[in-house]
Amino acid sequence: MAFAVSLADLQAEAYCPICLDYLRDPVTIACGHNFCRSCIHQSWEGLRDIFPCPICLHHCCNGNLKQNTQLCNMTDIVKQIPTMRSKRKRQEEKPLCEKHNQELSLFCEKDLELLCPQCKISNHQDHHLMPIDQAATSHRRKLKYYVELLKKQVGNAEKELKIQVSKSFELKIKVENQMGELYSDFEQVKDVLEKEKDVILFTLQIEEKDIQKKLSESRVIFSEHISTLKNLLVEITEKCVQSELELLTGIESIYNKYENLSTPTVFSYELKKKYISSSEQYFNLQKKINLFKVNLTLDIETAHPNLVISEDRKSVTLRKMNPNYLQNSKKFSFLPALLSSQGFVSGRHYWQVEVRGKGEWAVGVCKESFPRDTITSPSPKDGCWQIRLWSYTFDALNRIKSRRVGIFLDYELGEVSFYNLNNKTLIYTFNDTFREKLRPYFYVGPYSDLLTIQIVNLE
Repeated sequence: MAFAVSLADLQAEAYCPICLDYLRDPVTIACGHNFCRSCIHQSWEGLRDIFPCPICLHHCCNGNLKQNTQLCNMTDIVKQIPTMRSKRKRQEEKPLCEKHNQELSLFCEKDLELLCPQCKISNHQDHHLMPIDQAATSHRRKLKYYVELLKKQVGNAEKELKIQVSKSFELKIKVENQMGELYSDFEQVKDVLEKEKDVILFTLQIEEKDIQKKLSESRVIFSEHISTLKNLLVEITEKCVQSELELLTGIESIYNKYENLSTPTVFSYELKKKYISSSEQYFNLQKKINLFKVNLTLDIETAHPNLVISEDRKSVTLRKMNPNYLQNSKKFSFLPALLSSQGFVSGRHYWQVEVRGKGEWAVGVCKESFPRDTITSPSPKDGCWQIRLWSYTFDALNRIKSRRVGIFLDYELGEVSFYNLNNKTLIYTFNDTFREKLRPYFYVGPYSDLLTIQIVNLE
């Protein structure tokens, strides 16, 4: 019995864990497990950089395969063992029933047991019995069907494993991207804090210098006062020891000096507390972005005829002036401007724009009733709250740098705030009272050079 178990274990070691058949051209991977060369190639198909072991999931950093010649020879030997032993066994012995000592020649389909003719009579008269060779053929066919099913299950499981591995890599990439964004944000906060630190320290030094000056002046005043007191003390002390005539001579002067003494005011100060506001401002901005972000599209019907709008209605540029166009009350007729398709009558809303190119531009919000045939620059009294800027900054390669601006509308509070997203700082906040629908406003200056305003999609 022990020999049979050992033989089965030896045969199992010669099987490929993927195809469940004897190893063909066996190879060994980094973790030490062995597979058919074709099976492991198929398992790793489509993977890059990291190749997981199908058994232990150990990550092999490369797809190098080491041919295992010794295991190949051993597998060839093991293949011969079942055949040789089965022939010898058939020659040496015939299976006998343990109860009746008769040859086992039947198989019970109900109890799945080998039987001898005597077993048929004693316990299995009403059961479906088959000769051993027929039963073996039937069950071999069934087991082969199981093999096919199991191979499909193995294949499906391997696909799921690949999906899990790919998800693992996908997660790693997402985490790395998010870490990169966080590092970038922290660096921006660090830069802002460094600048604010310099300003605060400089202000503190100026305040210290001013207080030190006043303290110095106070020290001089008290020193002079002390000197006056000491001189008067000496004078009075000397007067006290003089004769009656000398003491009374000029005593009025001494009384006047004493009575007219005035104690200087003690200088006191309170150092103004310096607060760091940039980090709080930065995280408040991040909160607004996360909670109130909206994605806008440009309204072609309101666009000045000289504006070119992209197919996805996310960006706008200025083309050469074309005076030949049809009048339309919805369009801006003088200013090269347009509105978004979306409008707001309540709530809080945040959106971003990116500006590329050189020239004048403006962004903000306008009332639905804002006149679109006006020649003058819009202002809050007209129902348009905007900031106008000029892009001209160059990078190290002398290219126009892009600029991002965030706009936050709090309808009920009556605020429109503008943020410089290049350094995460507040540009300006308008305060007013809103009573009608507001729509985001975009303006491209008439003398702009390939300037594009792009609405940023916020995920």
